[in-house]
Amino acid sequence: MNVLRHTEPGFATRLGRLASASSLFDPVVEQRAREIIDAVRERGDAAVLEFTERFDRHKLRADQLAVSQAELFNAALAAGDVLRRALTFAARNITRFSRRSLRKSWSARNHQGARVGERYNPFGRVGIYIPGGVAPLVSTALMTVGLARVAGCREIVVCTPGGELGAINPALLLAARLSGATEIYRVGGAQAIAALAFGTATIRPVQKVFGPGNAYVVAAKRLLFGQVAVDLLPGPSEVLILADETAPAAFVAADLLAQAEHGSGHERVWLVTPSRRLLRNVAKEIERQVPTLPRRRFIERALANNGWLIEVADLAAGVALVNRLAPEHCEVMTRRAGAWAARITTAGAVFLGPWSPTVLGDYVAGPSHTLPTGGAGRSFAGLTADQFQRRTSIVEYDRPALKQSLAAVRTFAGLEGLEAHARSAAIRFAAAR
Repeated sequence: MNVLRHTEPGFATRLGRLASASSLFDPVVEQRAREIIDAVRERGDAAVLEFTERFDRHKLRADQLAVSQAELFNAALAAGDVLRRALTFAARNITRFSRRSLRKSWSARNHQGARVGERYNPFGRVGIYIPGGVAPLVSTALMTVGLARVAGCREIVVCTPGGELGAINPALLLAARLSGATEIYRVGGAQAIAALAFGTATIRPVQKVFGPGNAYVVAAKRLLFGQVAVDLLPGPSEVLILADETAPAAFVAADLLAQAEHGSGHERVWLVTPSRRLLRNVAKEIERQVPTLPRRRFIERALANNGWLIEVADLAAGVALVNRLAPEHCEVMTRRAGAWAARITTAGAVFLGPWSPTVLGDYVAGPSHTLPTGGAGRSFAGLTADQFQRRTSIVEYDRPALKQSLAAVRTFAGLEGLEAHARSAAIRFAAAR
């Protein structure tokens, strides 16, 4: 891993470069994603099939893109009791948490006595991307599709890349189906996002796209914003651990390695601590633990690219760095962890104390693990069930309420030079005479 200490010359400069780096903006990735999007918009299924063959290494026909009922049935048959218990265990917490996130319609009187309010309806048709690749993210199905079902979305369309011969991991299929997916397509990458946005002969367009993905998926979501609504920009996984000398080095190392093993090589992991001893011990633990892990090759690549052990002057400086980096996950392993965590305002999710590893948020705690990455946490929050709801404002005036508002309407219209605006309100009283 890379080491950075506040006592070293150029610390502030190096820290600035680290904080300004983002996994979300790569001009080469963006250009390639744009080319894929343009091709899908122009050629629909033909382009989707072409990119599926090129990137996922399997050739399909258009009628093979959709997962069949037979495949879903076989996936259910293949599932053992252990998997079903795990899915049920996690789904219970996720559903309960999500229901509390939903917004409720309301109505009230304003100062003129008019009835105003907000109505929340679920989106009718949503698209959800679930990464496949080297690690089929079964848990992501629960934490995206499950939220859509809680919100009441009628049509929940899942796209996920197929593996060998286009096959999709049976556990992922089962999780998606049990969570509420109504359609599943074996399509991955930027082409999946474009197909959901524009629609093709096989995949009808959706109103909003959700879910994490690789750099191309994230770039496609950014480029298609406006053509379709998007949730947030969840890219390669990140974890930052803010710790003092009380943190167990073995715990810290294990949590860093857990997020480094996803496989893209763009994962980012940071330890931020004022304790030189902890930093040294965590480095030793990483050296000890890495050889024991089956995904060692992926982990070592991520640590070399974006793994940082950072020594800061004190915990206050550590908190300031956390807020600059805006990590996807932030673990706080310090004395008075809650007090320090209260000062963290940009992390996607915060985990308090040595018994709250990020993996709980990945799988079973309740909140969705679809969170902003690459510094986007400064502006975006994580995925919640209310993002599957569409807001409509409601306004209902009667004659007395409109009459009380007429003078203010005329004033604003006069200031803006919009006479027709004023007349559209005043004419109702002229017509009554």
